[in-house]
Amino acid sequence: MTVLPDPPLLAITDRRQAALPLPDLAERLFASGLRWLSLREKDLPADQLLALAGAVLQRARRHGARLTLHGEARLALAAGADGVHLPDGGDAVAARRLLGPRALIGVSCHDRERLLRAAGEGADYATLSPVFATASKPGYGPALGPDLLRRMVAGVPIPVLALGGVEAGNLAGCLEAGAAGAAVMGTLMRDPDGLPALLREVGQRA
Repeated sequence: MTVLPDPPLLAITDRRQAALPLPDLAERLFASGLRWLSLREKDLPADQLLALAGAVLQRARRHGARLTLHGEARLALAAGADGVHLPDGGDAVAARRLLGPRALIGVSCHDRERLLRAAGEGADYATLSPVFATASKPGYGPALGPDLLRRMVAGVPIPVLALGGVEAGNLAGCLEAGAAGAAVMGTLMRDPDGLPALLREVGQRA
């Protein structure tokens, strides 16, 4: 199994919310200590997505950070990314076959059954969402909350990242409930200066 980046904090992109052009925002986050970012720009044509991935990947390499791609494994391969994050129901076995043993492969999950399936298919990690109500996807839910998060992740043999409305004020509760780390979108896209507080929370429980 591929080891998660340290710290286990994943920033997921959304250029529509981003305070800066994504390559510049990625540079700022990497320079501030982020070591894992995933491009989630699924509406972009493949050529534009690959060009964007190339620009962000250059910045990731300068800082020793890892870049994954939300979407199809074939595009992650073409981009030279470090791995892929698959949608709910995505085929982690096929992704591993294409990307190889060192690739970082994750799956979006929304219940315990999907978490166990992702683990059984050899995913390196999964996200579980939505833990809290989120401005990035209003109406997406219902929110699980820390108590249900705890019950869902108990005994799951791969790291689970809390996703959905996670911020510095509630991250500690997610980690105490058993999440291995967190995945954050809007909070860091809109305010990259919020990264140090998130890193402190994750680091205190590493």
